[in-house]
Amino acid sequence: MCTRDVARQPAAVGIYSRHLRPRLHAVSLNDRVTGEVRSRVCAGLRGDVLEIGYGSGLNQPHLPPEVTGVWAIEPSETALRLSADRRAASPVPVVLAGDDAQGLPFPDDRFDAALCTWVLCGVPDPRAALAELARVLRPGAALHFVEHGLAPDPAVVRWQRRMNPVNRVVAGCVLDNDVRAQLDASPLMVTELDARYEPVTPRPFGYLYEGRATA
Repeated sequence: MCTRDVARQPAAVGIYSRHLRPRLHAVSLNDRVTGEVRSRVCAGLRGDVLEIGYGSGLNQPHLPPEVTGVWAIEPSETALRLSADRRAASPVPVVLAGDDAQGLPFPDDRFDAALCTWVLCGVPDPRAALAELARVLRPGAALHFVEHGLAPDPAVVRWQRRMNPVNRVVAGCVLDNDVRAQLDASPLMVTELDARYEPVTPRPFGYLYEGRATA
């Protein structure tokens, strides 16, 4: 959920990023706002699923019954505490499996599917995370994703870049993340992609990349 390493940050910023930012994400990306998108992205997941940026577990209620378990990668202890009730209420077991999507503690070809929602914008090295996802997915298995990122319109991109310094502090992520370029440079192959502006979101924040990419 758009989280970044908080090492070497001032104490007040560190407190905000550790304790308040995960609550901001839980509210701003709540089910009323994102539930329809989450249901679409989670459709078709099955078997053992790896989720990077598990956050407060907002995808958990949208998992289809074919999912046998979720292995959650999440650096925020606060977000995981916020996820406790969703995990407890879900028939799908969750394994808290690590905190770094750039170095996954799993063997090659381990998972039947992977899930990533509004995460790559806040990972320090998203290309490393995508390479790790490709490594641990079984051949032909799919990453299901939705990300906000680089808009197609130069005027909107200028606003994204003007607002990046503030957004990094408030939300812990960048607005102009070039999701398509990162996917194309990864070992994954994009098989479905819908890129669009969300109609009710200000354009610098609301250009979405939604789709699937296979190992």
